This record gives sequence, structure tokens and C-alpha cells, in this order.
Amino acid sequence: MENTETLREWFERVDSEKTSSITALQLKSAFAVGNLEFSLSVVQQMIRMYDFDRNGTMSFEEFVALNKFLMKVQNAFSALERGRGYLSPEDVYESFDQNKKGRFRLDDFISLCIFVQSTRNIFNSFDTAKQGRVSLDFNQFVYCTANCRI
Repeated sequence: MENTETLREWFERVDSEKTSSITALQLKSAFAVGNLEFSLSVVQQMIRMYDFDRNGTMSFEEFVALNKFLMKVQNAFSALERGRGYLSPEDVYESFDQNKKGRFRLDDFISLCIFVQSTRNIFNSFDTAKQGRVSLDFNQFVYCTANCRI
């Protein structure tokens, strides 16, 4: 989905209540139609990654930013899966194989990328000196573990 017009049409179909924003449940359902089965927590994390106004929903502009990220992830997945439609545990770390079948589908790979991007964003928020390392007190650690889950 690269064309803005196509994205707008898709967004408006998902925004069934015509609020100019979509919720995590609406986005999860829309992904499921496309055979991408994400847990609600992963979809919520997607929204948090690009929820620039921090209202808990996704505007069209925020959705466009998420779509760009998802297209990059899909291209990376396509480069790794070699026409098989999945990644093997040798291709990607085993703990992200949600169904424990020894294969990574696109939705599993996207979940991994969202986890990495989210943890990177949180790390960067603490690494204000850009030194590549941080020290956290207990409260900061709890905040990180609460915000880095999938």
C-alpha cells in the first residue's frame, strides 16, 4: 500500500464509525482480513509507535507513518524468506515464533520488528547523551519493562 489514495480508501473502510481515527481493535480486525494475525497487544504497540498526538488511536497521518514502517518490514521479510512464505528459526530468534511451529510468518516478523523498534525508541529516550549506554533506576526499569512488551 504505497499510494496515498489507496491508503485513504483503506483507512476509511477500517474507520467504520467515521471518527477519522481507528482503534486497536479496528486495526487488528483489518489485519486479520489480510491474513495477518496479531495479538491485540502488538496492534496496540503499533499504534503507540506512531500515535504522535498520544490519544490512543491512529489518525490517517499516523497510519501513513505506520504503513511506511510496515512496508520496510515486509520488504526485509521478503528478502529473507526466499520464496517460502516463512522464516525458519535459524533466520530469526526463536522466541518470536508465536505458534511454536518452527516457522516465522510475516506477522511474526512484524511483531519482532515492532519489539526492536519500540525498545530502541525507549532506549534512545534514556540515552540523551547518545553514548550507546544507559543507567536505569528501579522505576525507570519498571517503566521500560511495562512499555516494551509484545
